[in-house]
Amino acid sequence: MNSIYTQLAEIEKNRENIALCTILETKGSTPRKAGSKMIVWEDGRIFGTVGGGTIEKSIIEDAKTQIKLSQAIKKFYNLGDDLGMHCGGKMEVFIEPIISKLKLYVFGAGHIGKSLAKYCPDFGFSVTMIDDRPEVFEHFSFGNAECIIKNFSQAIDELKFDNNTFSVVVTYNHANDEAVVEKIAKKPHKYVGMIGSKTKVALAKKRFLEEKIFTQDELDKIHMPIGIKFNAQTPDEIALSIVAQLIDIKNS
Repeated sequence: MNSIYTQLAEIEKNRENIALCTILETKGSTPRKAGSKMIVWEDGRIFGTVGGGTIEKSIIEDAKTQIKLSQAIKKFYNLGDDLGMHCGGKMEVFIEPIISKLKLYVFGAGHIGKSLAKYCPDFGFSVTMIDDRPEVFEHFSFGNAECIIKNFSQAIDELKFDNNTFSVVVTYNHANDEAVVEKIAKKPHKYVGMIGSKTKVALAKKRFLEEKIFTQDELDKIHMPIGIKFNAQTPDEIALSIVAQLIDIKNS
């Protein structure tokens, strides 16, 4: 049977968001004692136990809240007066959210993509770079970024998307950008953004609507032109405007 520490290692590998709940102190009669631990996932699944029954249910709900807030909390539970449990003891529990780095897929490993790979890990993102040009990955250090050299469509079919996935589309031509957006905006995501001038974006939106690729509501959720608006000109400056928008969405 897996230990709680083995489970935590697996959770880190899978980049899951959880809360680790540890009983710090008990007084009187309680179902579990100090040191007992339980892992709680965002959807309420658990591993381990801090006592079962009403106390565990209450801690699970508090853990789900703290995961959303990304804040640790030390909380006192009165099993008798507050929770109506016959054992009537008291427990102090430390609820510690462990938030994995968010997945960021960067489609296009040109100058802006490389700048994003440089900056984004410092702000809680795990970066995967996707491009079909092997030469763009030569003579450049991407740090901890994963690099995928594949056709964009094939790469999208093999990547995993969920409700916390961020995608930035900065490929080397308009056709690629639009084709990538068509595929990824239909998948679960937190953020999809596409680079482009006002003219390019207006034409893309017009085509998406006319060809019934997206509804207006779906289109409104795609960030294009991408980034926070300021007078950015160099690839690094444009990347910083994108990073600012990613941070804004992440923290919202």
